[in-house]
Amino acid sequence: MSANSTLLREDPTLPDSLTIPKRMDALPWSRWHLRFVLALGITWLLDGLEGSLGGSLAGALKSHQGLSLSDAQLGLSSSIYLAGAVLGSIMLGVLADRFGRRKIFFWTLIGYLIATTATGLAWSLASFTVCRFFTGAGIGGEYAAVNSAIDELIPARLRGRVDLAINGTFWIGIVIGSLVSGAFLSGRLFPASLGWRLAYLSGLPIGLLVLILRRNVPESPRWLLARGRVHEAAEVLSRMEGRECMPSPVPISSKLHSREGLIETIRLLIGRYRRRAAVTMCLMTAQALFYNSVFFSLTLVLMRYYGASASRVGYAFLPIALANFLGPLLLGRFFDTVGRRTMTGGTFMLSGLLLLLTGWLFWLGRLNASTQIACWTIVFFVASASASAAYLSASELFPQQVRASAVALFYAAGTLLGGIAGPLLFGRIVGSGSRSLLFLGYGLGAVAMIAAGTVQAIWGVAAEGRSLESLQRDDVSEDGSRLAQAS
Repeated sequence: MSANSTLLREDPTLPDSLTIPKRMDALPWSRWHLRFVLALGITWLLDGLEGSLGGSLAGALKSHQGLSLSDAQLGLSSSIYLAGAVLGSIMLGVLADRFGRRKIFFWTLIGYLIATTATGLAWSLASFTVCRFFTGAGIGGEYAAVNSAIDELIPARLRGRVDLAINGTFWIGIVIGSLVSGAFLSGRLFPASLGWRLAYLSGLPIGLLVLILRRNVPESPRWLLARGRVHEAAEVLSRMEGRECMPSPVPISSKLHSREGLIETIRLLIGRYRRRAAVTMCLMTAQALFYNSVFFSLTLVLMRYYGASASRVGYAFLPIALANFLGPLLLGRFFDTVGRRTMTGGTFMLSGLLLLLTGWLFWLGRLNASTQIACWTIVFFVASASASAAYLSASELFPQQVRASAVALFYAAGTLLGGIAGPLLFGRIVGSGSRSLLFLGYGLGAVAMIAAGTVQAIWGVAAEGRSLESLQRDDVSEDGSRLAQAS
């Protein structure tokens, strides 16, 4: 080994493409990490806020003081928002792999802020749906760029719990949206014609504050290393470690750049990484069906079968939303200690079993409104951790050069499958008034969760505590490593 190489290994101030990821994973949790999580993790909260507003403001939008929209037009606007989220995630996910995480999560947030502001100023169905499309595109793009950046900057030993806690903030957004819409539409603060417009602007102050925080968020060192920009990656690491980066005495280059883009992502997902892609798709599909069918039909169930009033049914969401937030927050640490395969598989299967039990009690007529809500609260405490773990799998198990694109594809697939098929099916079931059919619907969601959990428990990757670099081994290499450890 040359003298320069020896000096490079021993001096921690010098950039080294091999040790930078290890040093990042070895960092203690610090205020830098906290600021970083606050600046990027807000994506989930904003998505929850937008989802909550989309449902809570429907009545106002249908009135003559709103835009006088029909039910069909409201459905169209929801579908347009969904299409924007899907297309935005795919297009911007590819761009995040090509041009960097930082550039994209800046522009996605700016795009979201412009679109949601314009939504509050909409004057017709056409202007409203266009604004909702671009709002969805901003949120979808955020998922791809932000999730990949978070995984690449959080120490490996903490990646599971941090990811799950961030995902849980979606439910804080749900609660904020419900409270904002209730206050702004009450007529006590603003007239109805103005209240719904101001409600759509409620994400603006949060987004502006986050935009300021993101000015200090650096580019992912791992993305920089993949492009041979070793010294820039070392400078970012130095700021994370709270010290100055000394100039390197020798020119260092690391040509790690490889092919990227949507076609390359698909080629890898159906080739070298097809098994983990299949496992991740099972997880994403099951949780999407579970949430978009079971959760978003809760209001209909309470009104149809328990006679809950439309004015009070929203309060039922508060304990359920709290459980959805606390589940990932309290169970997240076990995904790093007990392990991904056990915890992800276990929470998926337990969620399915609890839902099956709840459906059976409902079918027998043993529940009233209060006990039904209590059962749902328990179910979603566990299910929220499993759903968050599915997103964790989508972002940590695939190669650096296509990570954001992979997140985008799985997010798009889950959104399409759960956001279209699930609500249509459960809407018809609840509308029929049949307890037996609804029990069968719950059974379908339960079986999907149990099957996905079983697949994860058998073929999932034990990613806890491992660097992203070690997780880039393909399925065959992973099998060889597992057999070697077993022997």
